[in-house]
Amino acid sequence: MKHPWESLQGLPSTVWALFSATLVNRCGTMVLPFMVLYLTHARGFSPARASLALVAYGIGAVVTAPVAGRIADRVGARQIVVTSLFTSGALLLFLPLTRSLGALLVMTFVWSVSAEALRPASLAWMTDLVPSDRRRAGFALNRLAVNLGMCLGPAVAGFVVQVSFTAIFVLDAATSFIAGAVLLFATRGPGQDGSPAARRRDPAPAGTVPAAPAPAAAAAAPRRAHADGRFLLFLAALLPVQIVFFQHQAVLALFLTRDLALSESAYGLIFTINTLMVIFLEVPLNGMTTEWSHRRSLATGALLVGAGFGGLGLAHGFAMVAVMVIVWTFGEMILLPGSSAFVADAAPESRRGEYLGLYSMSFSVAYAAAPWLGTRLMEAAGARAVWAAAFACGLVSALLLMALPRPPHAPAAAASPGAAPGV
Repeated sequence: MKHPWESLQGLPSTVWALFSATLVNRCGTMVLPFMVLYLTHARGFSPARASLALVAYGIGAVVTAPVAGRIADRVGARQIVVTSLFTSGALLLFLPLTRSLGALLVMTFVWSVSAEALRPASLAWMTDLVPSDRRRAGFALNRLAVNLGMCLGPAVAGFVVQVSFTAIFVLDAATSFIAGAVLLFATRGPGQDGSPAARRRDPAPAGTVPAAPAPAAAAAAPRRAHADGRFLLFLAALLPVQIVFFQHQAVLALFLTRDLALSESAYGLIFTINTLMVIFLEVPLNGMTTEWSHRRSLATGALLVGAGFGGLGLAHGFAMVAVMVIVWTFGEMILLPGSSAFVADAAPESRRGEYLGLYSMSFSVAYAAAPWLGTRLMEAAGARAVWAAAFACGLVSALLLMALPRPPHAPAAAASPGAAPGV
Protein backbone atom coordinates (compact mmCIF):
# COMPACT_ATOMS: atom_id res chain seq x y z
CA MET A 1 0.00 0.00 0.00
CA LYS A 2 1.39 3.37 -1.02
CA HIS A 3 2.12 6.03 1.58
CA PRO A 4 -0.43 8.87 1.17
CA TRP A 5 2.32 11.48 0.72
CA GLU A 6 4.47 9.32 -1.55
CA SER A 7 3.65 11.48 -4.57
CA LEU A 8 5.92 14.21 -3.16
CA GLN A 9 9.01 12.02 -2.99
CA GLY A 10 11.75 12.88 -5.44
CA LEU A 11 10.43 16.31 -6.39
CA PRO A 12 13.26 18.71 -7.39
CA SER A 13 14.77 20.89 -4.67
CA THR A 14 13.56 23.99 -6.50
CA VAL A 15 9.97 22.82 -5.99
CA TRP A 16 10.56 22.79 -2.24
CA ALA A 17 12.20 26.21 -2.40
CA LEU A 18 9.11 27.50 -4.19
CA PHE A 19 6.91 25.80 -1.58
CA SER A 20 8.89 27.43 1.25
CA ALA A 21 8.76 30.87 -0.33
CA THR A 22 5.02 30.58 -0.99
CA LEU A 23 4.44 29.50 2.60
CA VAL A 24 6.42 32.44 4.00
CA ASN A 25 4.70 34.89 1.67
CA ARG A 26 1.21 33.61 2.52
CA CYS A 27 1.96 33.71 6.24
CA GLY A 28 2.24 37.47 5.72
CA THR A 29 -1.14 37.85 4.02
CA MET A 30 -2.43 40.61 6.26
CA VAL A 31 -3.10 43.82 4.34
CA LEU A 32 -5.70 42.72 1.78
CA PRO A 33 -8.05 40.94 4.24
CA PHE A 34 -7.93 43.98 6.54
CA MET A 35 -7.89 46.71 3.89
CA VAL A 36 -11.49 47.85 4.42
CA LEU A 37 -11.11 47.82 8.20
CA TYR A 38 -7.88 49.81 7.89
CA LEU A 39 -9.48 52.44 5.67
CA THR A 40 -12.60 52.80 7.82
CA HIS A 41 -11.05 52.57 11.30
CA ALA A 42 -7.62 54.11 10.82
CA ARG A 43 -8.23 56.47 7.89
CA GLY A 44 -11.85 57.46 8.48
CA PHE A 45 -13.24 56.59 5.03
CA SER A 46 -16.84 55.42 4.65
CA PRO A 47 -17.37 51.71 3.94
CA ALA A 48 -18.50 52.48 0.39
CA ARG A 49 -15.36 54.51 -0.38
CA ALA A 50 -13.12 52.01 1.40
CA SER A 51 -14.48 49.17 -0.73
CA LEU A 52 -13.15 50.96 -3.82
CA ALA A 53 -9.68 49.78 -2.79
CA LEU A 54 -10.78 46.17 -3.28
CA VAL A 55 -12.23 47.11 -6.67
CA ALA A 56 -8.89 48.67 -7.65
CA TYR A 57 -7.05 45.56 -6.51
CA GLY A 58 -9.44 43.30 -8.42
CA ILE A 59 -9.01 45.29 -11.65
CA GLY A 60 -5.24 45.04 -11.27
CA ALA A 61 -5.49 41.27 -10.80
CA VAL A 62 -7.61 40.81 -13.93
CA VAL A 63 -5.36 42.82 -16.24
CA THR A 64 -2.09 41.50 -14.84
CA ALA A 65 -2.44 37.74 -15.12
CA PRO A 66 -2.26 37.31 -18.93
CA VAL A 67 0.46 39.95 -19.30
CA ALA A 68 2.61 38.45 -16.53
CA GLY A 69 2.25 35.01 -18.08
CA ARG A 70 3.47 36.22 -21.47
CA ILE A 71 6.44 38.02 -19.92
CA ALA A 72 7.34 34.88 -17.96
CA ASP A 73 7.56 32.99 -21.26
CA ARG A 74 10.10 35.49 -22.53
CA VAL A 75 12.32 36.23 -19.52
CA GLY A 76 11.74 33.20 -17.28
CA ALA A 77 9.25 32.53 -14.50
CA ARG A 78 11.85 32.82 -11.73
CA GLN A 79 12.64 36.40 -12.61
CA ILE A 80 8.96 37.37 -12.56
CA VAL A 81 8.32 35.62 -9.23
CA VAL A 82 11.33 37.16 -7.47
CA THR A 83 10.68 40.62 -8.91
CA SER A 84 7.02 40.39 -7.88
CA LEU A 85 7.91 39.56 -4.29
CA PHE A 86 10.44 42.35 -3.87
CA THR A 87 8.45 45.08 -5.63
CA SER A 88 5.15 44.23 -3.94
CA GLY A 89 6.93 44.26 -0.58
CA ALA A 90 8.37 47.71 -1.27
CA LEU A 91 4.99 49.06 -2.39
CA LEU A 92 3.38 47.83 0.82
CA LEU A 93 5.70 50.06 2.82
CA PHE A 94 4.53 53.12 0.88
CA LEU A 95 0.79 52.39 0.95
CA PRO A 96 0.18 53.79 4.48
CA LEU A 97 1.94 57.03 3.45
CA THR A 98 -0.71 57.97 0.87
CA ARG A 99 -2.89 60.89 1.87
CA SER A 100 -5.85 61.07 -0.48
CA LEU A 101 -8.24 58.31 -1.50
CA GLY A 102 -7.29 58.80 -5.15
CA ALA A 103 -3.59 58.31 -4.42
CA LEU A 104 -4.36 55.24 -2.33
CA LEU A 105 -6.45 53.70 -5.11
CA VAL A 106 -3.68 54.26 -7.64
CA MET A 107 -1.11 52.77 -5.27
CA THR A 108 -3.40 49.79 -4.56
CA PHE A 109 -3.78 49.16 -8.29
CA VAL A 110 0.00 49.26 -8.79
CA TRP A 111 0.49 46.97 -5.80
CA SER A 112 -2.05 44.54 -7.27
CA VAL A 113 -0.24 44.52 -10.62
CA SER A 114 3.02 43.71 -8.88
CA ALA A 115 1.65 41.14 -6.42
CA GLU A 116 -0.66 39.31 -8.82
CA ALA A 117 2.13 38.75 -11.36
CA LEU A 118 3.28 36.07 -8.92
CA ARG A 119 0.38 33.69 -9.60
CA PRO A 120 0.75 32.80 -13.29
CA ALA A 121 4.54 32.94 -13.08
CA SER A 122 4.71 30.54 -10.12
CA LEU A 123 2.32 28.13 -11.89
CA ALA A 124 4.47 28.29 -15.02
CA TRP A 125 7.60 27.68 -12.95
CA MET A 126 6.02 24.66 -11.25
CA THR A 127 5.00 23.34 -14.67
CA ASP A 128 8.58 23.53 -15.92
CA LEU A 129 10.00 21.85 -12.82
CA VAL A 130 7.67 18.84 -12.51
CA PRO A 131 7.07 16.06 -15.08
CA SER A 132 3.55 15.96 -16.48
CA ASP A 133 2.50 12.83 -14.61
CA ARG A 134 3.34 14.49 -11.26
CA ARG A 135 1.98 17.98 -11.85
CA ARG A 136 -1.24 17.43 -9.93
CA ALA A 137 0.83 16.61 -6.86
CA GLY A 138 3.03 19.64 -7.52
CA PHE A 139 0.08 22.00 -7.81
CA ALA A 140 -1.50 20.43 -4.72
CA LEU A 141 1.74 21.09 -2.84
CA ASN A 142 1.57 24.73 -3.92
CA ARG A 143 -2.00 25.01 -2.62
CA LEU A 144 -0.88 23.38 0.63
CA ALA A 145 1.61 26.23 1.12
CA VAL A 146 -1.09 28.80 0.34
CA ASN A 147 -3.58 27.33 2.79
CA LEU A 148 -1.06 26.80 5.57
CA GLY A 149 0.00 30.41 5.26
CA MET A 150 -3.55 31.70 5.10
CA CYS A 151 -4.31 29.86 8.36
CA LEU A 152 -1.70 31.97 10.11
CA GLY A 153 -1.45 35.35 8.40
CA PRO A 154 -4.97 36.80 8.83
CA ALA A 155 -5.23 35.30 12.33
CA VAL A 156 -2.02 37.03 13.45
CA ALA A 157 -3.11 40.25 11.76
CA GLY A 158 -6.29 40.25 13.84
CA PHE A 159 -4.17 40.66 16.98
CA VAL A 160 -1.61 43.01 15.43
CA VAL A 161 -4.19 45.59 14.28
CA GLN A 162 -5.34 45.99 17.87
CA VAL A 163 -1.96 47.58 18.50
CA SER A 164 -1.15 49.16 15.13
CA PHE A 165 -2.69 49.00 11.66
CA THR A 166 0.57 50.19 10.16
CA ALA A 167 2.36 47.15 11.56
CA ILE A 168 0.49 44.77 9.24
CA PHE A 169 1.93 46.62 6.22
CA VAL A 170 5.44 46.18 7.62
CA LEU A 171 4.96 42.50 8.44
CA ASP A 172 3.35 41.76 5.06
CA ALA A 173 6.25 43.50 3.30
CA ALA A 174 8.83 41.67 5.41
CA THR A 175 7.47 38.24 4.49
CA SER A 176 7.53 39.23 0.81
CA PHE A 177 11.19 40.22 1.12
CA ILE A 178 12.06 36.99 2.96
CA ALA A 179 10.25 34.87 0.37
CA GLY A 180 12.04 36.68 -2.44
CA ALA A 181 15.40 36.15 -0.74
CA VAL A 182 14.69 32.42 -0.30
CA LEU A 183 14.10 32.03 -4.03
CA LEU A 184 16.93 34.35 -5.02
CA PHE A 185 19.55 32.33 -3.17
CA ALA A 186 18.06 28.80 -3.24
CA THR A 187 17.39 28.64 -6.99
CA ARG A 188 20.59 30.00 -8.51
CA GLY A 189 21.68 26.79 -10.19
CA PRO A 190 21.46 26.19 -13.94
CA GLY A 191 18.12 25.05 -15.30
CA GLN A 192 16.10 26.32 -12.31
CA ASP A 193 14.78 29.59 -13.71
CA GLY A 194 11.88 28.27 -15.75
CA SER A 195 13.03 30.11 -18.86
CA PRO A 196 12.55 28.81 -22.40
CA ALA A 197 16.32 28.61 -22.79
CA ALA A 198 16.61 26.43 -19.70
CA ARG A 199 13.95 24.08 -21.01
CA ARG A 200 15.85 23.69 -24.26
CA ARG A 201 19.24 23.00 -22.72
CA ASP A 202 18.20 20.74 -19.81
CA PRO A 203 17.65 17.02 -20.26
CA ALA A 204 14.34 15.45 -19.31
CA PRO A 205 14.03 14.52 -15.60
CA ALA A 206 15.05 11.00 -14.70
CA GLY A 207 12.33 8.46 -15.29
CA THR A 208 10.48 10.48 -17.92
CA VAL A 209 10.06 9.46 -21.53
CA PRO A 210 11.38 12.01 -24.03
CA ALA A 211 8.67 13.55 -26.16
CA ALA A 212 8.37 12.34 -29.71
CA PRO A 213 9.68 14.71 -32.34
CA ALA A 214 7.06 17.18 -33.49
CA PRO A 215 5.63 16.55 -36.96
CA ALA A 216 6.47 18.95 -39.71
CA ALA A 217 3.03 20.53 -39.54
CA ALA A 218 3.71 21.54 -35.94
CA ALA A 219 6.97 23.27 -36.75
CA ALA A 220 5.22 26.63 -37.12
CA ALA A 221 4.94 29.04 -34.20
CA PRO A 222 2.69 27.66 -31.44
CA ARG A 223 -0.87 28.93 -31.33
CA ARG A 224 -1.59 31.87 -29.02
CA ALA A 225 -3.76 31.13 -25.98
CA HIS A 226 -6.59 33.46 -27.05
CA ALA A 227 -6.69 31.74 -30.48
CA ASP A 228 -6.68 28.16 -29.19
CA GLY A 229 -10.28 26.93 -29.51
CA ARG A 230 -9.62 23.85 -27.36
CA PHE A 231 -8.29 26.01 -24.53
CA LEU A 232 -11.09 28.59 -24.82
CA LEU A 233 -13.61 25.75 -24.62
CA PHE A 234 -11.95 24.61 -21.41
CA LEU A 235 -12.15 28.13 -19.89
CA ALA A 236 -15.82 28.43 -20.91
CA ALA A 237 -16.57 25.02 -19.39
CA LEU A 238 -14.81 25.94 -16.16
CA LEU A 239 -16.47 29.35 -15.68
CA PRO A 240 -19.89 28.15 -14.35
CA VAL A 241 -18.31 26.11 -11.56
CA GLN A 242 -15.84 28.90 -10.78
CA ILE A 243 -18.79 31.22 -10.19
CA VAL A 244 -20.35 28.57 -7.95
CA PHE A 245 -17.14 28.15 -5.97
CA PHE A 246 -16.96 31.85 -5.08
CA GLN A 247 -20.51 31.98 -3.67
CA HIS A 248 -18.94 31.44 -0.25
CA GLN A 249 -17.92 35.11 -0.28
CA ALA A 250 -21.33 36.74 0.16
CA VAL A 251 -24.36 34.53 -0.36
CA LEU A 252 -23.21 31.78 1.99
CA ALA A 253 -22.63 34.23 4.87
CA LEU A 254 -26.07 35.80 4.36
CA PHE A 255 -27.74 32.40 4.04
CA LEU A 256 -26.26 31.10 7.29
CA THR A 257 -26.94 34.17 9.39
CA ARG A 258 -30.25 35.31 7.88
CA ASP A 259 -32.01 32.18 6.60
CA LEU A 260 -30.68 29.60 9.07
CA ALA A 261 -30.23 32.03 12.00
CA LEU A 262 -26.72 30.74 12.71
CA SER A 263 -24.01 32.86 14.30
CA GLU A 264 -21.11 34.52 12.50
CA SER A 265 -18.82 32.02 14.24
CA ALA A 266 -20.58 29.22 12.36
CA TYR A 267 -19.64 30.92 9.12
CA GLY A 268 -16.03 31.14 10.29
CA LEU A 269 -16.05 27.46 11.25
CA ILE A 270 -16.84 26.57 7.63
CA PHE A 271 -13.48 27.95 6.57
CA THR A 272 -11.78 25.99 9.35
CA ILE A 273 -13.29 22.73 8.04
CA ASN A 274 -12.36 23.60 4.46
CA THR A 275 -8.80 24.64 5.26
CA LEU A 276 -8.02 21.66 7.49
CA MET A 277 -9.25 19.28 4.79
CA VAL A 278 -7.09 20.97 2.16
CA ILE A 279 -4.02 20.90 4.40
CA PHE A 280 -4.27 17.24 5.38
CA LEU A 281 -6.02 15.60 2.43
CA GLU A 282 -5.32 17.43 -0.84
CA VAL A 283 -1.81 16.18 -1.50
CA PRO A 284 -2.60 12.51 -0.67
CA LEU A 285 -5.86 12.73 -2.66
CA ASN A 286 -4.07 13.98 -5.76
CA GLY A 287 -1.42 11.30 -5.30
CA MET A 288 -4.14 8.64 -5.31
CA THR A 289 -5.86 10.09 -8.38
CA THR A 290 -2.71 10.73 -10.41
CA GLU A 291 -3.77 8.05 -12.93
CA TRP A 292 -7.13 9.68 -13.53
CA SER A 293 -7.64 11.27 -16.91
CA HIS A 294 -8.10 15.02 -17.17
CA ARG A 295 -11.73 14.49 -18.12
CA ARG A 296 -12.43 12.32 -15.11
CA SER A 297 -10.77 14.58 -12.55
CA LEU A 298 -12.22 17.83 -13.92
CA ALA A 299 -15.76 16.50 -14.31
CA THR A 300 -15.71 14.81 -10.88
CA GLY A 301 -14.40 17.95 -9.20
CA ALA A 302 -16.97 20.20 -10.89
CA LEU A 303 -19.83 17.84 -10.04
CA LEU A 304 -18.81 17.66 -6.36
CA VAL A 305 -18.48 21.44 -6.09
CA GLY A 306 -21.92 21.88 -7.66
CA ALA A 307 -23.44 19.16 -5.47
CA GLY A 308 -21.89 20.59 -2.32
CA PHE A 309 -23.19 24.10 -2.88
CA GLY A 310 -26.47 22.84 -4.36
CA GLY A 311 -27.07 20.64 -1.32
CA LEU A 312 -27.11 23.74 0.89
CA GLY A 313 -30.64 24.26 -0.37
CA LEU A 314 -31.66 21.22 1.70
CA ALA A 315 -29.88 22.39 4.87
CA HIS A 316 -31.82 23.45 7.97
CA GLY A 317 -28.99 23.43 10.49
CA PHE A 318 -25.23 23.53 10.84
CA ALA A 319 -24.73 19.73 10.64
CA MET A 320 -26.09 19.54 7.09
CA VAL A 321 -24.12 22.65 6.12
CA ALA A 322 -20.94 21.01 7.39
CA VAL A 323 -21.63 17.89 5.31
CA MET A 324 -22.07 20.01 2.19
CA VAL A 325 -18.83 21.88 2.94
CA ILE A 326 -17.03 18.54 3.07
CA VAL A 327 -18.56 17.57 -0.29
CA TRP A 328 -17.55 20.76 -2.11
CA THR A 329 -14.12 20.76 -0.49
CA PHE A 330 -13.45 17.31 -1.97
CA GLY A 331 -14.52 18.79 -5.30
CA GLU A 332 -12.20 21.76 -4.82
CA MET A 333 -9.26 19.49 -3.96
CA ILE A 334 -9.74 17.50 -7.18
CA LEU A 335 -10.78 20.31 -9.51
CA LEU A 336 -8.24 23.05 -8.83
CA PRO A 337 -4.97 21.06 -9.07
CA GLY A 338 -6.51 19.11 -11.95
CA SER A 339 -7.42 22.25 -13.89
CA SER A 340 -3.91 23.68 -13.44
CA ALA A 341 -2.46 20.39 -14.69
CA PHE A 342 -4.79 20.44 -17.71
CA VAL A 343 -3.62 23.94 -18.67
CA ALA A 344 0.03 22.91 -18.23
CA ASP A 345 -0.51 20.00 -20.63
CA ALA A 346 -2.61 22.04 -23.05
CA ALA A 347 -0.02 24.82 -23.41
CA PRO A 348 2.84 24.68 -25.91
CA GLU A 349 6.15 24.67 -24.07
CA SER A 350 7.06 28.19 -25.19
CA ARG A 351 3.68 29.65 -24.18
CA ARG A 352 2.98 28.04 -20.81
CA GLY A 353 3.04 31.35 -18.97
CA GLU A 354 0.62 32.88 -21.47
CA TYR A 355 -1.86 30.02 -21.08
CA LEU A 356 -1.56 29.94 -17.29
CA GLY A 357 -1.96 33.73 -17.21
CA LEU A 358 -5.26 33.57 -19.09
CA TYR A 359 -6.32 30.71 -16.81
CA SER A 360 -5.49 32.81 -13.72
CA MET A 361 -7.44 35.72 -15.17
CA SER A 362 -10.55 33.53 -15.42
CA PHE A 363 -10.48 33.05 -11.64
CA SER A 364 -10.16 36.81 -11.10
CA VAL A 365 -13.18 37.39 -13.35
CA ALA A 366 -15.23 34.77 -11.51
CA TYR A 367 -14.08 36.17 -8.15
CA ALA A 368 -15.33 39.61 -9.13
CA ALA A 369 -18.60 38.51 -10.77
CA ALA A 370 -19.77 35.72 -8.46
CA PRO A 371 -20.83 37.77 -5.39
CA TRP A 372 -22.80 40.23 -7.54
CA LEU A 373 -24.57 37.48 -9.50
CA GLY A 374 -25.32 35.46 -6.38
CA THR A 375 -26.67 38.32 -4.32
CA ARG A 376 -28.81 39.58 -7.22
CA LEU A 377 -30.44 36.15 -7.58
CA MET A 378 -30.79 35.90 -3.81
CA GLU A 379 -32.64 39.23 -3.66
CA ALA A 380 -34.91 38.23 -6.54
CA ALA A 381 -35.73 34.60 -5.66
CA GLY A 382 -34.15 33.70 -2.32
CA ALA A 383 -31.03 31.82 -1.25
CA ARG A 384 -32.37 28.37 -2.09
CA ALA A 385 -32.76 29.47 -5.71
CA VAL A 386 -29.05 30.33 -5.65
CA TRP A 387 -28.18 26.84 -4.44
CA ALA A 388 -30.41 25.24 -7.09
CA ALA A 389 -28.66 27.32 -9.74
CA ALA A 390 -25.31 26.33 -8.23
CA PHE A 391 -26.06 22.64 -8.71
CA ALA A 392 -27.18 23.30 -12.28
CA CYS A 393 -23.99 25.25 -13.03
CA GLY A 394 -21.82 22.50 -11.55
CA LEU A 395 -23.61 19.92 -13.68
CA VAL A 396 -23.18 22.06 -16.82
CA SER A 397 -19.46 22.43 -16.15
CA ALA A 398 -19.09 18.70 -15.50
CA LEU A 399 -20.80 17.80 -18.78
CA LEU A 400 -18.77 20.31 -20.78
CA LEU A 401 -15.51 19.21 -19.16
CA MET A 402 -16.31 15.57 -19.95
CA ALA A 403 -16.46 16.58 -23.63
CA LEU A 404 -12.95 18.07 -23.67
CA PRO A 405 -10.39 16.40 -25.93
CA ARG A 406 -7.14 15.25 -24.34
CA PRO A 407 -4.53 18.05 -24.20
CA PRO A 408 -2.03 17.71 -27.07
CA HIS A 409 0.99 17.67 -24.74
CA ALA A 410 -0.39 15.25 -22.15
CA PRO A 411 1.51 11.94 -21.86
CA ALA A 412 -0.24 8.63 -22.20
CA ALA A 413 0.06 8.17 -18.43
CA ALA A 414 -2.52 10.90 -17.96
CA ALA A 415 -5.19 8.55 -19.24
CA SER A 416 -6.72 6.28 -16.66
CA PRO A 417 -6.17 2.53 -17.03
CA GLY A 418 -8.63 1.03 -19.42
CA ALA A 419 -9.90 4.40 -20.60
CA ALA A 420 -10.72 5.02 -24.20
CA PRO A 421 -8.24 7.09 -26.19
CA GLY A 422 -8.50 10.74 -25.39
CA VAL A 423 -10.38 10.17 -22.12
